[in-house]
Formats: sequence, C-alpha cells, structure tokens
Amino acid sequence: MDYIEEVLNQISLEALWEMHCEKMASFGFDKIMYGYTNYRNGASLGDADDFFVLSNHQRDYLDRFIGDGLYFDGPMMKWSLENSGAQSWSIVKQAYKAGKLTPKQLRVFQVNQEYGLHAGYTVSFPTVSSRTKGAISLGAHENYSQEAIDAMWEKSGREITLINNVTHLKIQSLPYNNPERELTKRQREVLEWVGDGKTIQDIALLIERTPATVEKHLRLARDAMNVETTAQALLKASFMHQIYLLEGRN
Repeated sequence: MDYIEEVLNQISLEALWEMHCEKMASFGFDKIMYGYTNYRNGASLGDADDFFVLSNHQRDYLDRFIGDGLYFDGPMMKWSLENSGAQSWSIVKQAYKAGKLTPKQLRVFQVNQEYGLHAGYTVSFPTVSSRTKGAISLGAHENYSQEAIDAMWEKSGREITLINNVTHLKIQSLPYNNPERELTKRQREVLEWVGDGKTIQDIALLIERTPATVEKHLRLARDAMNVETTAQALLKASFMHQIYLLEGRN
C-alpha cells in the first residue's frame, strides 16, 4: 500500500515513470514499454505521432518497433487489442513452435529475439471507450526464462497487475508534452477560453488583444494539434492534459 500511495501522490510524469521502471525491475522486468492512444478506430490505432509512449528500451529498438511500424504486427499487440488483463508471452512461443505466426508476426518475433526480448508479460488495460486503448509490455531480463517468469507471476502476478493498472490511471491524469503536438502558453489560454464558451470577441477583450490575434492563436493551436477545427484542437489538447493546468505545471 505504501508504494501505491507513492504512485498516487506523484505530480511528475518523469518521476512516476522512473519509479515504475525501478519497481518492475525488482520483479525481473528490465525492458518496459507503455503505450496509449485516444484515436483507435477499428483495427487502426490512429496516427503514430499521436501515440503516447513511455519506454526504457534502447533507442534503436524503438526506432524499429515504432518508427518502422513493427508494433502493428506484434502478436502481443493483437492480443492486447482483443483482451484486457495480463498474458504470458508463452503464447507467442507456442505459436512460433506450431508455425502459426504470420510472416509479419515472425519478423516482429525475430526482432524481439535480437534485442533480448525472450520472456515477459503484457498487461492490457480495460477501457470503456472504443477509441482508447492502453497496454504495457514487461520484458524480462535476458537471464530469465519464460518458465521462470511464469513461476514468479504465479506468486506476484496480482500485485504486478494492480501496480501497472494504478500507474496507468495515474499517467492518464498527468500532463505530457509531445514535441509534435505542443502548445504555447497563449495557445493554451485561448483554447481554455473557447472551452469555457467564450466567443472570439469575448476572448479578445479578456486577453486585451484584437480578434485577429485571437484567430491567429487558434489557427496555430489547430496546426500544433494537426486538426482542422478548433473543437478538435480543444479535444486533443484535453486528451493530452495540455490545458487547464495548475500554475507552475506548464
């Protein structure tokens, strides 16, 4: 319970992630990747630039797994999209031995083997929205076999699953900045006023600028969020917790 309280009291995403990586390492998981999207649409996970990813993997692995789009064909990705809960990577080894992996899945399996991802678990988080999905990949230290990790999970799996679910919920409450989707202070301000129901003329009076200047900031906010309408920019900024921040948090 002490650790859960520490998670809940965190106000820094960076500190929370560092703490989580250390905690998972204590169970034997030293290669971790957390991913979340608000833009799932059927089989599509949306624009990769809008994914929220935290990881302690090597940069070159991330470039291949995410940058080259390997994630979409990962066997555990398919499982995550169809399920919630925790699953041993033993199902991937079983599929490999049975020759049931597709050529694309086999490529992902081989890349994972190349980077020492031989054993682990995936935790897929429950969601009430068809547009959102989050999961975390827990890769075990290369000295551990899948059998050893499965035995450890029998003893500590409920605790690990609980910790990851609480951490996931905490991550969702904290602001994060995507370099591709970052708002300036003024862009945040005008979007917040729009969210409060103010017109462009109202906002111009409130911030003591001309309506044309307000329009400019809203256009730049739309560009930053890579959307066409101000309503979409407001929604995306809200998803990313970039608006309505407490003083000192922006």
